Amino acid sequence: YPKSADEQVTYEVLLNAKHSEKPDLVVVVADASNLKRNLLFCSQIIDLRIPVVVALTMMDIAKNKGIQIDVAALQEAIGVPIVVINPRKNKGLSLLRQTIEAQLTQAPKSVKRVIDADALACVWLREIEQFCATSSCYAALHIACNYTELSFLNAAQRIRLAALLDEVTFQKSKIQAEEILLRYQHINKIMALCVQENTPAKRREFTEQIDKILLHPIAGNAILLLVLFLLFQSIFWLANYPMQWVESLFAMLSGFLNQHMVATTFSDLVINGLIAGIGGIVIFIPQIMILFGFITLLEDTGYMARISFLTDRLMRSVGLNGRSVMPLISGMACAVPAIMSARTIQNKKERLITILVTPLMSCSARLPVYTILISLVIPNKTCLSIFNLQGLVLMALYLLGFVMALLVSKILTLVIKVKERSYFLMEMPVYRAPRWKNVGITMVEKAKVFVLDAGKVILVISLLLWFLASYGPSASMHQVAQEKALLLKQFPAQQDSIQHVMATKKLAHSYVGILGKTIEPLIQPLGFDWKIGIALITSFAAREVFVGTMATLYSVGEEIGTSTLEQKMHVATHANGTPVYTLASGVALLLFYVFAMQCMSTLAVVKRETQSWKYPIFQLLYMSAIAYAAAWIAYTLLA
Repeated sequence: YPKSADEQVTYEVLLNAKHSEKPDLVVVVADASNLKRNLLFCSQIIDLRIPVVVALTMMDIAKNKGIQIDVAALQEAIGVPIVVINPRKNKGLSLLRQTIEAQLTQAPKSVKRVIDADALACVWLREIEQFCATSSCYAALHIACNYTELSFLNAAQRIRLAALLDEVTFQKSKIQAEEILLRYQHINKIMALCVQENTPAKRREFTEQIDKILLHPIAGNAILLLVLFLLFQSIFWLANYPMQWVESLFAMLSGFLNQHMVATTFSDLVINGLIAGIGGIVIFIPQIMILFGFITLLEDTGYMARISFLTDRLMRSVGLNGRSVMPLISGMACAVPAIMSARTIQNKKERLITILVTPLMSCSARLPVYTILISLVIPNKTCLSIFNLQGLVLMALYLLGFVMALLVSKILTLVIKVKERSYFLMEMPVYRAPRWKNVGITMVEKAKVFVLDAGKVILVISLLLWFLASYGPSASMHQVAQEKALLLKQFPAQQDSIQHVMATKKLAHSYVGILGKTIEPLIQPLGFDWKIGIALITSFAAREVFVGTMATLYSVGEEIGTSTLEQKMHVATHANGTPVYTLASGVALLLFYVFAMQCMSTLAVVKRETQSWKYPIFQLLYMSAIAYAAAWIAYTLLA
């Protein structure tokens, strides 16, 4: 009985006998430590008359709970193959594959059904089974319960169903209750035959003992903040040295190529376009890996589910519930899959609000921007001799996005009126030791995806920016070239400084310079110069492009040496000689990136999930307004 959008998709695939994706076989993964509840779902799938194989997992946890399962007797009782597996240790998977292949090749055998027309005393179910061409009476029951929501039914079938159900005075809730009672009567008999449970007196599970602390209203939340604090401290602390190595490597590579390549348009393209753009993003791989490594650890150990539980009360105060926490936490990695995961939220209003506020969570694409700006304007020193100030600022930025998401949620709850009650039910997984191999694989895979996906965009934009920064209107560029030649002739001893000044002037007169100067009046009140303006525009392709853009612009406009991007940005000045990156402008830019909707992919997925352009447009407008206002206030107060 589906409650959310993702459940509805699977539901229709299973019920529609003519669906193009109708499964030949269903593998039901059952938790041995919660077998009774899992058998309820398993029996429902079996009654659809689709071949079933049960993959029985968590046998080790069942054993620790004192539960003994006679697998052979259980298989005989339910009438479908059962394979014991342990995916964490790669056990039983080959046998599962063999069982699936055997079930697909052999003729399906008759399996006793728990629910049919006779069991429910509903002869009319057979009539629905015929004119709707379903696979079983149980499928007919579900069509009767949800025919208004099923897309594969035609108008004639709906009219006939409505008339028939009215004739037999169909009561959906009564039928559901009868079905569940019948199933549990059947399951109780199976459990009595196949399962033995030992209940040692005064024995508390390890998980329950830990949860007394970690789920405590005060201690639990304090520990959660401590976990987040350690995460963001580690991002700066652990990644510091590998980042310095990567940065120095690319700086030396640029210097080496500059010395050994003939000064041509091609060498300029390679050094200032390609190397500068890619180097600006590769440096952040260590931080991306650490972030995803910690998230994987939280998921593997079972603590992530506890975060949902702890924040449920907070979520409800702003019109959401604990189920919204997972998309918000996932938004720390990427908003696109996080918004898609909101399909699990049953309440339509809560799902829509979650979609609208999830991009306020700081995703991994923002991390490179945060890192370089924090390094520029926040001193690398410790507070109270142990806390890294830069790590504290990074944590504050992530929490700021979360707080703003809650505030916007509260406002939207007052605006969007939907009278639909919601419930938050979650089964807490037991605590388990993390799979270190899985953590390592995830870190490598996420880094690979980050580099390849972001790299493609950065490569294209870096090359485009190099072209726009190297060329401009012929009259302006010709004038700059003449001025440069004249100065070199007049002051040959000052060749280096003239080259530097004229390179900057050429950049200002290029196509990208003209575009930047055009939008500069709009962003000047925030303390941003035209180069930052260009980066804000290119960031709409992907936020991490900011760093690649700055690397390209400062490489084209500056002398090539062994200086890093951070060093170049540190000495950057406005036309009047004042520094571009001060505490005021740096904090303003950080706040702008915390709140701004600068991701075309996110807007596209919001449109797809909501089936309307009005929501992504609203999202773009309200987030841009918050970002601009926050940046202006910060710059005004700190300047």
